Amino acid sequence: MAGTVNKVILIGHLGDDVKMHYFEGGNSIGRFSLATNETFTSKETGERISNTEWHNVVVRNKMAEICEKYLSKGDKIYCEGRIKSRKWEQDGTTHYMTEIHVRDLTFLSTKKDTSAPAEIAKKPTPNPSASSAPVKKDDADDLPF
Repeated sequence: MAGTVNKVILIGHLGDDVKMHYFEGGNSIGRFSLATNETFTSKETGERISNTEWHNVVVRNKMAEICEKYLSKGDKIYCEGRIKSRKWEQDGTTHYMTEIHVRDLTFLSTKKDTSAPAEIAKKPTPNPSASSAPVKKDDADDLPF
């Protein structure tokens, strides 16, 4: 394979409300933590074990503003993005952080206003049933061969 892929898909619950930062020129960035859970049964003891992984999620501009408006702690979302790591020095100590920079986001459940848009930053897909011309269905098209 000649290329590489940096893609993450997560379904999880917000660990806190979206924290917004605004910049000159109208740009904004939103950050929140996302919890994903894994549950399994131990082969040795037979007990159910649950592990929670926390992810630092970053959304930008319009997507960030929509997330701030409609999402709150505990809401469930589906997001796709890429992993990005950064490092900085503070008081002589080097700090590292791994973040998920989101490109696509879908609300799965929200506690706030129910008129929230279900999908964010998705390209609209044409709806063939919305055309004004009726579509004639031929029974021969339903044959599996």
